[in-house]
Amino acid sequence: MEEQETGRQPQAVAAVVPDAWIRTEKARDPARPYPMDYIAALFTDFTEIHGDRAFGDDAAMTCGLAWFAGEPVMVIGNLKGRTTRERMARKFGMPDPEGYRKALRAMKIAEKFGRPIFTFIDLTGAYPGMSAEERGQGEAIARNLFVMSTLRVPTLATITGEGGSGGALALAVSDRVLMLENAMYSVISPESCASIMWKDAGKKQQAAAALKYTAAEVKALGCVDDVIAEPRGGSQADPPAAFGLVAASLKKHLAALKAQPIDVLLERRYIKFRNLAQFYTVA
Repeated sequence: MEEQETGRQPQAVAAVVPDAWIRTEKARDPARPYPMDYIAALFTDFTEIHGDRAFGDDAAMTCGLAWFAGEPVMVIGNLKGRTTRERMARKFGMPDPEGYRKALRAMKIAEKFGRPIFTFIDLTGAYPGMSAEERGQGEAIARNLFVMSTLRVPTLATITGEGGSGGALALAVSDRVLMLENAMYSVISPESCASIMWKDAGKKQQAAAALKYTAAEVKALGCVDDVIAEPRGGSQADPPAAFGLVAASLKKHLAALKAQPIDVLLERRYIKFRNLAQFYTVA
């Protein structure tokens, strides 16, 4: 017996949004605390250092001496800005070469005086403009990678939002690389990846899932050392609670690092980054 027609149209199946894309939107939320918000909340007596002593002072990078948990430290972070004017001045948080050279100058000061170094990262990448390339963007990033691997003080990097490409890595060659639960850490943005792989930026959600850049996935790959939980709804839903969670994690990891001889820290730092992205095949 044939089934009677009901006249009803088949219901459309709702598209499933990948978890990676949900977290991407949280990481990019303009209400999310930026590195300077964490610096202001977690550190006291912050005294900013300006200029790279070679070209100028980058508005997208801040560095300064401060106090954390009763001891002097060095703090470094990129700046995005809240207003359109600020974002334009800071190139939406993408540092120029002088920004990385200013950060390097601050790191060397910290090493000279034996101060632990904290970096906070929320950037899509280094500024890709022609002016930055003319002033040696690649060299500046590469030098930071090298020098950070040899610094004779404890170093801690925290990815609070987006951690993009070499621009983020230039602040993250650290003894401890921490990542907030809804942050992302990737070699490329999902939009750019989709444009390259499928010639269609609209497939950004598919790219986000494929890149495996969420906190849990990056930790499983060994690229970060710890994931910091966020309040329900993300750090933007309850910034004070987020600040407390980050502070507790930083105190725990700093204490662990200070308990180790500096030569041990250097050796472990070298091994950790030397082994990233190593693949072996069995015959």
